[in-house]
Amino acid sequence: MHKVLLIEDDDIIGEMIRMYLTEENFLVLRAHNGQEGVLVLNEFEPELILLDLKLPDFEGTDLCNTLRKITTVPIIIISANSKVSEKIKAFTVGADDYLCKPFSMHEMKARILAVLRRLKQAPPAMKTVHALNHSEAPKSVIDVNIEKRILFVQGEATEITFSEFELIKLLFGNPEKVFRREDLINGLRGFDYFVNDRSIDVHITNLRRKIEKNPKEPRHIKTVRGVGYKFVL
Repeated sequence: MHKVLLIEDDDIIGEMIRMYLTEENFLVLRAHNGQEGVLVLNEFEPELILLDLKLPDFEGTDLCNTLRKITTVPIIIISANSKVSEKIKAFTVGADDYLCKPFSMHEMKARILAVLRRLKQAPPAMKTVHALNHSEAPKSVIDVNIEKRILFVQGEATEITFSEFELIKLLFGNPEKVFRREDLINGLRGFDYFVNDRSIDVHITNLRRKIEKNPKEPRHIKTVRGVGYKFVL
């Protein structure tokens, strides 16, 4: 049974989602505002957060940013705002998917399961290459623990979003391979997962800030002009 934290102030929509997911064998805890959502997070320990963008006490993107600083749990934004700029903003502050209202409950369930599946499954080839003994401190400047979903930089665990981890896992697992943006989009996309060239660039920018000494002159995540990106050890 998957545990979902729903942060939604609209009683009608909130109860519809809660009832549907409960009938689909999810364990759902609904928080009516952002403060309540933050307070119950640690005790409930959800596997995924459904976050409404319009809340009485928080701007949704501000709350998403706050949640991302304290948890690596995947976050799916639900919003009536379908503007691409709003979606990009949400991804920039740590959202992993974006679902526009009105939406089908079946689509919502599919997106939840797609995100959870990506969380639990790593490509077998990459598991083989990187299933190393991480009981010892990582020796390389950058290292990725697939099983625990941890990015190490200079031996220190680094805060990272769900989508950023999926991206660095793909790049790190294939050093020197040049990935087209289309390849990276397909690597992140689930059931109609909203990701495009711009969001890939945003994720790359955020990753460079976290792993590069000088993000403006990256040593590890290189841009291949006219093509895409590659990772250099």
